[in-house]
Amino acid sequence: MLTRLTLPALVAALLAASPAAAQMARTETREPAKDGTAKVVPLSKADVQLSFAPVVKRAAPSVVNVYASHVDKRSSARTSAMEEFMRRFFGEPEGGRGPRGDRAQRSLGSGVLVDADGLVITNNHVIDNMNEVRIALADRREFEATIVMRDTRTDLAVLKIKEPPKGLVPMPFGDADALEVGDFVMAIGNPFGVGQTVTQGIVSALARTQVGSADYQYFIQTDAAINPGNSGGALVDLRGQLVGINTAIYSQSGGSHGIGFAIPVGMVKAVVDAARDGAGIVRRPWLGARIQSVTPDIADSMGLDHPTGVLVASLQAKSPAEEAGLKRGDLILTVDGQEVADPEAFGYRFALKGIQGNARFGILRGTTRQTVAVKLAPAPETRPRDMLKVKTRSPFLGATLVNTSPAVAEEMQVDFPADGVAVQAVDENSIAARVGLQKGDVIVAVNGVPMATTKDLDRVTRNSLNSWEVAINRNGEVLTSVFGG
Repeated sequence: MLTRLTLPALVAALLAASPAAAQMARTETREPAKDGTAKVVPLSKADVQLSFAPVVKRAAPSVVNVYASHVDKRSSARTSAMEEFMRRFFGEPEGGRGPRGDRAQRSLGSGVLVDADGLVITNNHVIDNMNEVRIALADRREFEATIVMRDTRTDLAVLKIKEPPKGLVPMPFGDADALEVGDFVMAIGNPFGVGQTVTQGIVSALARTQVGSADYQYFIQTDAAINPGNSGGALVDLRGQLVGINTAIYSQSGGSHGIGFAIPVGMVKAVVDAARDGAGIVRRPWLGARIQSVTPDIADSMGLDHPTGVLVASLQAKSPAEEAGLKRGDLILTVDGQEVADPEAFGYRFALKGIQGNARFGILRGTTRQTVAVKLAPAPETRPRDMLKVKTRSPFLGATLVNTSPAVAEEMQVDFPADGVAVQAVDENSIAARVGLQKGDVIVAVNGVPMATTKDLDRVTRNSLNSWEVAINRNGEVLTSVFGG
């Protein structure tokens, strides 16, 4: 944060706990910030000849390097004579086999220490498909780590140093909601594997959506240089506090173009808290309603000055939304006083509420503004998933399927019919992938026979057929295709 100070106070601030934050402010009065202070532009040459070093000294020890690898063990007995000859006399190509013929894939990224017991937050894509992880501290000491939690919906993961040394310095959490466009921030990480690097910039935008790197689209945008290897590193304010996890860049060359995105610390805290509680997954509240964006035409018809909020398009029976009294056509404007401008902002705000108590929605119904209390509870698993991995030759070979339920629909972020079999995952280069099956598809019928559960589909796929007529519900539209046997 940029804090306004008098000149004597500026001198005194050089000895304070967060000197860089104080150094960047002056006495001229400007519009107050959210915390009551005033932020101003530099007024003299001396104002811009200051250093971020005190902030870096505070924050840098909390940022780590993350080295991840996936090793497929292969015994020496299975290594051919030719492979052994090539290994001994020509060496292994980079990223190839190890000394016992092991096949290895490697990944490099950054992470942030969040407690003194060795808990580290990073991006999930840094460790995706990896089974071995090492953490390198800022002083270059290295330790083995375990993967505590993967949260693919936020692209976050939590690691734990197996034998944490004494004296670890966790980074304190800041407040991303207090950030304003133009605030100074720093990105700390390990770009291109060159070693810990600090870059400085400003907050370019807030609440950025449609970035496409996670289910929850709500990012801090910054022009601080972020490059490959910075993923999972810290976005730090001038108090040396964590305000975001650097996760993505917009680039046509693979390098920084001054458009980087960070996951706000509020979502980071939710994932870390779940990991500390020993949960295997992050449990988020279920609304039980389909919402949509507000177009300029809808805003005009509702008497709004500009498009904002989210419109309730439909409600599920016995859901928290229905029980709270929400109705189709209601416009949700705020969640616990925080404005929501679009469905992505609503999803982010609502997800942070947890699964206990209530959230208060500020809504517009017709011309009347009112507040409703929505119960915070996880989506119910109304029937067992009964996971099915098809292994016989059919259009579903290589697909993982489960029974539909509100819990499954919430995890996949799609609307499901009450009955049917949902495609949870599709293996690359499988028959299911080649015929066009996608995650989130719901198989409703095969050769005219309704598919209510995975048992129905398992029974059908046990037969060898010359042709398959498959009806799929995709985003509410039923598509029917015929495939050869």
